[in-house]
Amino acid sequence: MPVVQRIAELHAEMTSWRRELHSHPELGFQELRTSDVVSSRLNSFGIEVHRGIGKTGVVGVLRAGNSARAVGLRADMDALPIQEANTFAHRSGNDGRMHACGHDGHTTMLLGAAMYLAETRNFDGTVHFIFQPAEEGLGGARAMVEDGLFTRFPCEAIFGMHNRPGMPLGKFAVRSGPMMAGGAFFDIDIEGRGAHGARPEAGVDSVLVAAHVTAALQSIVSRNVRPLDTAVLSVTQIHGGNAYNVIPQTARLSGTVRAFSSEVMDLIGRNMARVAEGVAAGFGATAKTDFRIIFAPLVNDANEADFAASICAEIAGADGVRRDPALIMASEDFSFMLNEVRGCYINIGNGDGKGACEVHNPSYDFNDGALPYGASFFARLAEKRLAKRA
Repeated sequence: MPVVQRIAELHAEMTSWRRELHSHPELGFQELRTSDVVSSRLNSFGIEVHRGIGKTGVVGVLRAGNSARAVGLRADMDALPIQEANTFAHRSGNDGRMHACGHDGHTTMLLGAAMYLAETRNFDGTVHFIFQPAEEGLGGARAMVEDGLFTRFPCEAIFGMHNRPGMPLGKFAVRSGPMMAGGAFFDIDIEGRGAHGARPEAGVDSVLVAAHVTAALQSIVSRNVRPLDTAVLSVTQIHGGNAYNVIPQTARLSGTVRAFSSEVMDLIGRNMARVAEGVAAGFGATAKTDFRIIFAPLVNDANEADFAASICAEIAGADGVRRDPALIMASEDFSFMLNEVRGCYINIGNGDGKGACEVHNPSYDFNDGALPYGASFFARLAEKRLAKRA
């Protein structure tokens, strides 16, 4: 079966919704206008609306029949702190903010599915439409979970999706087990002893220590992590000093770690502190490490991945669903929801034609051609998961 006919009829309307959201991007936990728009549309569909979950999160509740079963469908709402380079009419009207990751499209696809399901109610149970704030590294999923998301809105399974530039429109990718890496941020503060730049023997050079720590940290992935486990450790910032003739007393290293299991993340964090302290001590300095897990590894339930793939195949055909896509080193905080409730996260094609642009790029724009496919996925999934029984 291809795209749901009624959803295909809504394509132009969904396109206008998506472009309106694109022109009004808001950063994480600041999605006040976006939450207003989402809530207003859900209300107009006759869907029960709950606001303020995880600060600016919204949950729509739609019931049909008598079954106690429930499924969760999730979309993210926040934008990025990027100055948009596009010049089309629906470009960002908020300086320094941009929907450069397609969350405007994700929100619109879930709204389209909500409208269709509210009209047809061809299911038996409850659908929770979860509109999450602050996915871009600010912990929106964790905030919703800690705010009682699954206590207030219990789900037997939860599903989400992300657009994939370079994948053809109408195609999907679904992977069982680990799919996206967990992500951590770290800061290592080095304390040496300040001195005149012409008299290094009188001090302990924190910048020199920072350089050696940076090099030594690279041994963790190559010598502490099993070769069969994939991990990345990147030092992305070094800060120290503000004068040409002063050896600074302190320096700071910052960066990120990515891995596909919590065990590997923990191993890297422990060894990072050990290496930094040991190298610093060798120079007569000290090092203090702050290792913060921002994203858990995203792991799809095998059964739910099979189920999601079957829905994708109904829309795109068996050849339109890739079941063995490469692991993704980027992170996604939907993982914190999957830690609480089994489910699956999929990718949907955002186009592979000329000009197809990667996410987090100032020239990115969500491909409106993907809207009916994503909305159909959410709608068919809810109908099949909560199918009426004789």
